[in-house]
Amino acid sequence: MSEAEFTAAMPEPEFSATGVRIERWPRSLTTAGQVLVEGGRLALLTSYGRVIDSAPVQAVRVGKPWFAGGGDSAVATVNGTRYRLTLSGARQDLGDGALTGRLLEVLRKAGGGPG
Repeated sequence: MSEAEFTAAMPEPEFSATGVRIERWPRSLTTAGQVLVEGGRLALLTSYGRVIDSAPVQAVRVGKPWFAGGGDSAVATVNGTRYRLTLSGARQDLGDGALTGRLLEVLRKAGGGPG
C-alpha cells in the first residue's frame, strides 16, 4: 500500500484543534499546542508534535472551569494531572465557546464524561 493510499484510508480524528494554549498550573507548556481525540484516546501535543500527555478517553475528566476563564477554556484531568486548555486561537470559523463545547461533546460520546 502506497503512502497516499494509507493516508487516504486513515479515518479523520473525532476532534482536532491546533493553536491551543495548554497549561499545567502554574506554568504554560505551550501556546500553540494541539488537542487530538482519535481512536478512543485524548492526546495533548506541543506545537512540535511531542506528546505532553495521552490517555484513553474513559480515563479523562474534562469540563468547563468554575473560575473565570471564559467560554474558550476547558479543564482536563489526564493521568491525574490537571491541564487548562484555552482554545481561543484554535479555529476562527467556530466561536470559542462552540469549539470547547464540541470537545466536551466528542469526549462524552467517546466515553469520557464531564469533569
